[in-house]
Amino acid sequence: MRIVLASASPRRRALLTALGLEIEVVPSGAPEIDEGASPASIVIENAKRKRDDIVGRLDSPALVIAADTLVFLDDHVLSKPRDLDDARAMLRRLSGRTHDVLTGLAVADTQRGQRVEGYEKTGVTFRKLTDTEIGHFIHAVTPLDRAGAYTVDGPGSLLVARYDGCYQNVLGLPIVRLQQLMRDLGHDLFEMVDGRHRGEGYSLNGIEEVRAKILEFDDRAEMIAYAFNRNKGSKP
Repeated sequence: MRIVLASASPRRRALLTALGLEIEVVPSGAPEIDEGASPASIVIENAKRKRDDIVGRLDSPALVIAADTLVFLDDHVLSKPRDLDDARAMLRRLSGRTHDVLTGLAVADTQRGQRVEGYEKTGVTFRKLTDTEIGHFIHAVTPLDRAGAYTVDGPGSLLVARYDGCYQNVLGLPIVRLQQLMRDLGHDLFEMVDGRHRGEGYSLNGIEEVRAKILEFDDRAEMIAYAFNRNKGSKP
């Protein structure tokens, strides 16, 4: 049975193809919410909307996977920033503090007519960021399409001091939680692995050269500037 990912996120696709799964990407245009009874209820509802949108559009059996990831600080959602000034304000709020990243998952087996949902939560603690570091990050990443105005791969890895929970969840797709939901439907990701497709698409390993290079720097600002400019494909 084909696997349909109801998301255009290159990171979610990469996490699945890294397992050796062959994925068909069909992005959902379902409207999302940012208010609800609890953080978990918001991300689960958004994932369900995306899943159900795609299920209603398919004309052949499939396993449909949908996800929604949001950042919460003091139980208040930090959605995608309106503009770069809003992105700077979000990063200043997150600086030096711990927040939660929640991903809602919604999966459907259209052949059996079965649907399940769940979520994962990870605590993320930011370093104390300077305005210069925030400026470098925004210039390198332009995070207007990211909840909370950041990502933790590439240069974003320099923002974080500590993770408490699933790292893949912060990237947008908690694989172990997904496996649990798949088993609830009678499927197993291990049994779907096809080594021919492993690692296709977006790479999650692009920062290894940066990690090696930054060890050469004594000054933190110089180090971060190098990493961000490297991500832009230029040299400082």
